[in-house]
Amino acid sequence: MSANSVVRLVDIRDVPLDVSEVVDSLGDHAAGGLTLFVGKVRDHDRPAPGAGEEPAADKPVTSLDYSAHPTALARMREVCERIAAEHDVHGVAAVHRVGHLELGDVAVVVATTASHRGEAFAASQALIDTLKSEVPIWKHQRFADGDEEWVGLP
Repeated sequence: MSANSVVRLVDIRDVPLDVSEVVDSLGDHAAGGLTLFVGKVRDHDRPAPGAGEEPAADKPVTSLDYSAHPTALARMREVCERIAAEHDVHGVAAVHRVGHLELGDVAVVVATTASHRGEAFAASQALIDTLKSEVPIWKHQRFADGDEEWVGLP
């Protein structure tokens, strides 16, 4: 099976994400395992330390915004195709949200299917980790004390 036929759903959207759409896109009777990761907006984060500073304590988060570079969707597809080629999977799907998100909103959904759970787990972890490190989608978070921070900028 080619990586293109294994990659079932890749998108960046400015509307709420539907977890069931991602799961449904991976329907396959040969797959014995489906591993799903849903990233949600949490009510706290640890701000990045400045140069030479110790890591700060967690701070309350009130909301955040995601922005994507115009190349982000193509990069996300490349990541999905690479994961499909590197792992023995039947399906790969990834959807990321952009725009304003409130606490509890779904920001990203990734999933993979494989014949066995171990490969599905490994592929899904590689997918979310690579997506976060390589796809130009940036998070602007706002803290309860009025501070704000951009995360993931080059």
